[in-house]
Amino acid sequence: MNERELLAQPPESYMSEPQRAFFKQLLETQREELSCQIDSEFQALRTLEYSADAADIATREEQRQWQLRQLERQKKLIDKLDAALDRLAQGTYGWCEETGEPIGIARLLLRPTATLCIEAKQRQEQRERHVRQD
Repeated sequence: MNERELLAQPPESYMSEPQRAFFKQLLETQREELSCQIDSEFQALRTLEYSADAADIATREEQRQWQLRQLERQKKLIDKLDAALDRLAQGTYGWCEETGEPIGIARLLLRPTATLCIEAKQRQEQRERHVRQD
């Protein structure tokens, strides 16, 4: 099944076995690709050349810090992918954690780790904006 076929299915087939299989494959593929990317970036960090020039050292350290922040973000995404795979195994994947409503195929295709339907996500963002303004 591809994305077009997935989007063309009727609403009553939401989170049917073929749809769950599609998302399981998608999540596992994203996780594997991200794991390989993280491994590759860690290897690159380990093989950085050293220099006696202070400017080169500072530039390299800044680049290293940026790469470490990227790796942290990627690790958090792996954790989200693992959590999504767990929800899939438990049968709760695709359902909003706040309302119990379907998250929607289109939203899951854009963000396979989504845990909130669009309305609940908008409410969460409004609450966060309100808290920041106080």
